[in-house]
Parts: sequence; C-alpha cells; structure tokens
Amino acid sequence: MSQPLQLLIVDDEPLAHQVLLHHLAAEPTVQVVAQCYNAAEALAVLAHQPIDLMLLDIQMPVLTGLDMLKVLATPPQVIITSAYAEYALDGFALDVTDYLLKPISAERLQQALEKVRRRQLARTLLAAGAQPELPQAVPPIAACFIVLKVERELRKFELARISCFEAYGNYVKVWQSGQMTLVNSTLKQIHTQCENAGFVQVHKSFLVNKQQVIAVDSHKVQLADLLQIKIGEAYKDNARAILAGR
Repeated sequence: MSQPLQLLIVDDEPLAHQVLLHHLAAEPTVQVVAQCYNAAEALAVLAHQPIDLMLLDIQMPVLTGLDMLKVLATPPQVIITSAYAEYALDGFALDVTDYLLKPISAERLQQALEKVRRRQLARTLLAAGAQPELPQAVPPIAACFIVLKVERELRKFELARISCFEAYGNYVKVWQSGQMTLVNSTLKQIHTQCENAGFVQVHKSFLVNKQQVIAVDSHKVQLADLLQIKIGEAYKDNARAILAGR
C-alpha cells in the first residue's frame, strides 16, 4: 500500500483550518503533518520536512501565498484555497495542481486530491523511465489556456480546443467540439484575455478561434465543429482578415 500524502495546510484563518481538517478526516490516503498560519512558518516546515502537498491560501500578511511559491526552488504539489478568483491565472502559471474557491466543499476538495494523485502517478512513472498515458500536466506556456468560473469552480480551458465564445446575458457560452459550457464572465473580459491568442470578434456576441474557421462568406463564418456564426456589419473586415491570414 502506498504511503499517505504528506500534507501541509497554510492559511492565516483558523476557521479555514477547521473546515479543511473536517473534510480531510474522510481521506485515509492523506496525512496532515503540519499546519501553518503564515508563509514564514510554512517555509520553515518545507525546509526541514518532506511535504507532498500544500493547501495554500493567497491573502496572508507579509508574504502572500503566490509570493511564497515564487521563492521555492522545488515546491510540492499545491492546491490554492482562496476567496479570490482573480488570482487563478497567476496560480496556474506557477503550476499549481488546482485552485479552490472558499467556501470549499468536501466534494470539490476530493476532486482536487484526485488531480494530485494523478499527477503524482505521472511523475512516478516518468522517474521509473515509463511513458505515462496521462496528458502533460504542465502547459508549455500560460497563454495556452484561460481560467474561467463555472458556478463556484475555477476551470482551465485549452484555447486551442475552443471554437468560439458566445455572449449570453451576464454569462458566456464556451463552445468546444459542439459541447457548450456556461461560464461566469462577459465577452469583453474574455476578449481582453484572448486578443493575442488568435480569437477574432465577428459579431457583437461572438469571438471565434481563427484556427477553427473553415469557411467565410459575406454573411457567416463556419467553424470546424459545424457551428455557423453570423457576421455583424461592424465586423466584416475582421471576418475577411481571417482568410487573408491576418
């Protein structure tokens, strides 16, 4: 039987520790070996004790969780536990395994722990010289994905797999291979993040991935997943530029 994951909790709020400990009590393959209330305490533990996984808050006094991660030469796997969604992209750029929004449910923590185990298995296989059948866990560059809020969960979407974004009131529909996911964002916010990633606005309600466009005429854009997007009058030049390779 494999050894339990050696886990460190880092959060300046005692109540957050209580919630996490309550959820972790149902996880026999996880052992909480230390609890810290600031980054300095955590750095001391990491310097003297092997840690497999750190549950890390962001907003802490003196040194934030993200700043602490930046100074670690060989960090353990990290699950961010934060009340703030806006730091998710920074977290994933630092190769955190998952990003949980408070209040954290037992189910969501369990899902994150499964990601930790899969990544740990992949690393073990690589160290043994085997070729894992798991996808590469670390994106080559941060610009390859976008982090968006789905209900209370922050989720990574690979930009290359997205055919288009569709405005839907105060939400946005993300289309991938004919499947739709509703995210809590606006098209304007997404456009700002994706303007240098090959997405073009062809209608006030649509951003399309240029790499997914297979045909353009004077009225519509057709995508590889067979979605057809009407071209808005104000965006005809954008649509024509797609086939021109601009």
